[in-house]
Amino acid sequence: MEKFEVTILGCGCAKPTSRHFPSSQIVNVRDKLYLVDCGEGCQMQICRAHLSYNKINHVFISHLHGDHCLGLVPLISTMELNDRTQPLHIYAPAMFETIFRAMTDFFCHNISFDVIFHGIDTTQTNVIFEDRSVMVTTIPLSHRVPCCGFLFEEKPLLPHILREMIDFYHIPFSQINNIKAGADWVTDDGEVIPHERLTIPAAPPRRYAYCSDTGYMPSLSASVAGVDFLYHEATYAEDYEASARIYAHSTARQAALVAREAGVKRLMIGHFSARYLDESVLLQEAVGIFPDTILAKELERIPL
Repeated sequence: MEKFEVTILGCGCAKPTSRHFPSSQIVNVRDKLYLVDCGEGCQMQICRAHLSYNKINHVFISHLHGDHCLGLVPLISTMELNDRTQPLHIYAPAMFETIFRAMTDFFCHNISFDVIFHGIDTTQTNVIFEDRSVMVTTIPLSHRVPCCGFLFEEKPLLPHILREMIDFYHIPFSQINNIKAGADWVTDDGEVIPHERLTIPAAPPRRYAYCSDTGYMPSLSASVAGVDFLYHEATYAEDYEASARIYAHSTARQAALVAREAGVKRLMIGHFSARYLDESVLLQEAVGIFPDTILAKELERIPL
């Protein structure tokens, strides 16, 4: 199976602690790295995760709170120091571009690669990136500033050709991709061997949903229905539900309710308030609603 995994770089909230970095993740789809949010210290965590700066070509910023974007300009500066040449694409709320350009012009004025800004509308569900491996769609969220999550959908793989069929019918290597793409095989004596006999289906495409800072949204379950893996912020336990409403965040219970209603396969909660020295209280609260829940942990890699 092709690689599809999520590496947690930071899972804390805005208030600094000695235990967590601010929000950032790497989504690896078929060895292409996509950076999702870029809080302070992100580049340090990339080093600790033994990931390559130069394999990151696309950065997705959910909203313009510092704990989700203040690591971006330092990261670009480091990419310049590493002699990067390939373009870097930034997908962020459209209002960020003026500030972002001013910061990069001041701190990265001799940059040797193109930084291409893509302004996104956080209020709409739109495909903002697509290649042969993955499609990325925005998920509107409810926060104190314009904010969206991101849905990563793996592109379907071609079916697998059976080795024994290759040997039995003496199929040349040059025809394997054609058969995977749907072609039948015609033997030397004219017999047509259907494509379906020569192949087995590939594994179903996988989907990962990243739901950044958001107040409780029962309607969100429709946007993430059936995903293989859901990350949903869970800043507070239920006894701080009033604070969650004031600051447009979610409790662990509310995150689990979204996961249950959406019928997702697994849930990860993160963006932990600095008040918790032990996040097990959040995990227990979520597991009571949605058993297949885990806590986000820095530098952990989760395969889908």
